[in-house]
Amino acid sequence: MISTERKKLTIFFSDIKDFTVTTERLQPEELTKLLNEYFTEMTEIAHAHGATVDKFIGDAILAFFGDPETKGPAEDAQACLEMAIAMQQRIVELCRGWRQRGIENPFQVRMGINTGYCNVGNFGSADRMDYTIIGAEANLAARLQSIAEPGGIVLSYETFALVENVVKAHPLEPITLKGISREVVPYAVQDVITDGPALDVLEQNTNRFQLRVDFGGLEVGEGQEIEAALKSALDELNRKRVLST
Repeated sequence: MISTERKKLTIFFSDIKDFTVTTERLQPEELTKLLNEYFTEMTEIAHAHGATVDKFIGDAILAFFGDPETKGPAEDAQACLEMAIAMQQRIVELCRGWRQRGIENPFQVRMGINTGYCNVGNFGSADRMDYTIIGAEANLAARLQSIAEPGGIVLSYETFALVENVVKAHPLEPITLKGISREVVPYAVQDVITDGPALDVLEQNTNRFQLRVDFGGLEVGEGQEIEAALKSALDELNRKRVLST
């Protein structure tokens, strides 16, 4: 039965950076295992946050909040943002394991989130139905993903307005999209606002150790680079500790 409704949803779209290049460097069996592991991990996080996972489009993920159940536009948008952050954090952890398995350039993922009205429901023919969403607002989420930094999350203004009490983000250059008459101002996520005091700068120095991290304006992708550098330093420190014993 063809049945659709027009609802306000928060739509999530993610895509793997340079996926085609990655596929050329891996054997088909290795790529299949890696991609299935990635989709499994991301789907578990999506379900834990209450998302409806619409479909996988190649290496992309389309999911949404607000149907079949909704907690309200602001709550749906916040849940989607929390899901995206959890996904990026999990990807950092997965990349460590993938590198240990000999994968030199594991996945980096871009994510886009938009809030707007879409047609949602069962679309298709009498023989085959798909529960999915259709509309320019869903396309906008994909466009926002395309301008995100690797490891980053970009929000539309509509989403940012609903979550600005829990996130720090800065505006990017306005974009236009076919089917949407307004000019869209994207917002790149920088940090999550917590109840505790924010740490702007972390600094620690000894004779052989110098560390200074400026958290002000830190991009999500930069956080991954810093974490990788710290992980490398810890690995080398542990190696030297073992050799000295």
